[in-house]
Amino acid sequence: MRKLFYLIVLIFSLINIELMASNIMILKLTYGDVEIELYPDKAPNHVKRFKELSEAGEYDGVVFHRVIDGFMAQTGDVKFGNSNKPDFNLSLAGTGGSDKPDLKAEFTDIAHTRGIISAARSANPDSANSQFFICFESAPHLDRQYSAFGKVIKGMEFVDKIKKGDPGSGSVSDPDKIISLRSK
Repeated sequence: MRKLFYLIVLIFSLINIELMASNIMILKLTYGDVEIELYPDKAPNHVKRFKELSEAGEYDGVVFHRVIDGFMAQTGDVKFGNSNKPDFNLSLAGTGGSDKPDLKAEFTDIAHTRGIISAARSANPDSANSQFFICFESAPHLDRQYSAFGKVIKGMEFVDKIKKGDPGSGSVSDPDKIISLRSK
């Protein structure tokens, strides 16, 4: 009976470890690897979309088209911002998304602090699709206005090195890009 109990505990432990691992992503940048923890309990649809596009390789080669020092680095335009695809157009990067439908907002109690990953969108709260941003510093004005769905837990120093854009618009003329983005 005791062996059965330990076997059951072991199985549940392994399942829990696997579930946790599936919510850790590795964002490979030129400067190093960034580990991201996703929050499926807070923003399940945004996490699901992020994982779908990541595992399909859609983010590989996508540029950081808008980077504002002290604020955030934006990327994720898989239509116009993917430097590996024929539709790449830096002047349009930031205006596209994926071929999937837009997502309904999932506003949470997650504060937009340093390292938070959140969904980029237009003025319409339900217009997030594939684009996301990483906060360099706290941005409380975004709290409960944007769908935060993860956080950098390791490698934020590499995010800090992403080329910054124009101080006003944030547009980057020779942007850094995502090398790859996959589950750990």
